[in-house]
Amino acid sequence: MASQSMPRYAKMLAEGMRERGHEVSVWQPSPLFFNKLLPDSLKKWFGYIDQYIVFPIKTRRRIKQIPPETLFIFADNALGPWVPIVKNRSHFIHCHDFLAQRSALGEFPQNRVSLSGRLYQFFIRRGYRQGKNFISVSHKTRSDLHKFLKTTPSFSEVVYNGINPGFRSIDPDLARKSLSQKLNIDLSDGYILHVGGNQWYKNRTGVIEIYNQFQNLTNSRFSLILIGLEPSDVIKLTHTLSPFKENIHFIKEADDSILNCAYSGAFVFLFPSIAEGFGWPIAEAMACGCPVITTNETPMTEVGGKSTFFIPSKPVKNKKKIDEWALVAAKVLINVTKLTDTERQQTIQQGLVNIRRFNADLFLNQIENMYMNHLNQKKIS
Repeated sequence: MASQSMPRYAKMLAEGMRERGHEVSVWQPSPLFFNKLLPDSLKKWFGYIDQYIVFPIKTRRRIKQIPPETLFIFADNALGPWVPIVKNRSHFIHCHDFLAQRSALGEFPQNRVSLSGRLYQFFIRRGYRQGKNFISVSHKTRSDLHKFLKTTPSFSEVVYNGINPGFRSIDPDLARKSLSQKLNIDLSDGYILHVGGNQWYKNRTGVIEIYNQFQNLTNSRFSLILIGLEPSDVIKLTHTLSPFKENIHFIKEADDSILNCAYSGAFVFLFPSIAEGFGWPIAEAMACGCPVITTNETPMTEVGGKSTFFIPSKPVKNKKKIDEWALVAAKVLINVTKLTDTERQQTIQQGLVNIRRFNADLFLNQIENMYMNHLNQKKIS
């Protein structure tokens, strides 16, 4: 119920289908028990009551009144526990990533999962395995999906996310001036940008570690801007211990207009994620004319393509290896900051060509075609 990205994705689907002439209704649990005056340690569990007991009861009653030609859409594979409710009705499940599922199976030593967490992920997996039609945001996500399914699904295709058309390149000097006024600091020389939350795989601590090495090597004029949620205690500690903490700035709760401005004014976008389902900020940065450095792993390589600069994935819990990794990444960052004007413009143009694959209308048209083909086949059968 605290998710931001999935409601945003569901809203994009709903509005896109309405614009194409379809009748759309969005169903989601209401925070009934979740809103009770309870300690934070209990709110999550009472939220589960709203989601997995109250909501299914209401939904089963509601479905009885729904015409048979209705198509049910799950905006995320994490909604697996609800799939059995409509498994015999026309449906699609949109799959974004399986990082929580893979973590529960011990695939990521960076993210240990408790017994209750493993049971919760099993609950989700048991649900989406009863689905028949899947749309994944990347080939990596589709590959992970097929590893978790017991049988070959009736339908499983990849449709790349469509980025908000509002993300576009604006004059870097104007963008930096605007952001400087917001933060009350001088960013006229440019800055290094990261966008992401506190999730373990976003690697915000790694961003600061790379920046530390970068500054040790260059004593650069570039500040580091991190946009996302209020940093966690671990990230705050990494920031506090940085010798360059005065040049590291956090922006919380930035809307798309601020993001557009931040991407456009950045000298480089640094995105060293350990794992992703898609990697939306990579495409957003390119759309705003910002060179990108990201991890040399799928799906980051899939989204970034040939227009991106790549670094290795961060090692696990080994101080010496992490320092060596940050040094290697910092040298790539230095190389990008030293691009000639011609080389930089070539990189930006390659990025703008690359992101044509992530056109919002193309995304929605592909989705609509898949929805309609399925319904038409149902009519014939």
